[in-house]
Amino acid sequence: MTYPVYTIGHSTHSIKKLIALLKQHGITAVCDVRSQPYSQINPQFNRETLKQVLRSEGIIYVFLGKELGARTHDKTCYRNGRVQYDLLAQTDLFRYGLERIKNGTLSYRVALLCAEKDPLQCHRAILVSRHLIKLGIHVQHILSDGQLEGHEQTLQRLMDNLKLRQLNMFRSFDDIIAEAYRIQENAIAYGVKMEGGSDENGHMVTGKA
Repeated sequence: MTYPVYTIGHSTHSIKKLIALLKQHGITAVCDVRSQPYSQINPQFNRETLKQVLRSEGIIYVFLGKELGARTHDKTCYRNGRVQYDLLAQTDLFRYGLERIKNGTLSYRVALLCAEKDPLQCHRAILVSRHLIKLGIHVQHILSDGQLEGHEQTLQRLMDNLKLRQLNMFRSFDDIIAEAYRIQENAIAYGVKMEGGSDENGHMVTGKA
């Protein structure tokens, strides 16, 4: 028997609120899928601090940002300076990360942790959850108010936001889903520009996750 996989965004929550949300849904292991597990705005969620607090609450912390993070260092996954999720999903490292999650569900109630409040604005839904679903794993997103939103509901919300169901009645549902993923990926995927301002690596950051 495998447990479903949950996802959660730490947003601007207090660490106490995050722990409460995790415990509300019986989470026993947190897998951090942030490429850069640090925040100047919300230092309570810096990797070492978070790991220590979770441990004190009996929750295991695992960092999977290298395997499942959106800001990959693999240059083959970039086109015109922007990460391409389809290419990233084909890498051995990403697949290894998925396998670790899948194996973890045999023993733990796993939550994938990233920063964005809304799963639609985060690669945890648009990239990672998409491929967990393909492995037959049920995904539930923990919202900021504590409610659960199944990934199917999340996709329905995305299609409603994009008004995709009204585009062409002759398109298959799978085609519409794929189009919704593509549009949202273009909106949030991490990218760099080689000219203009720069981030800590000397690049201008575009996209969210």
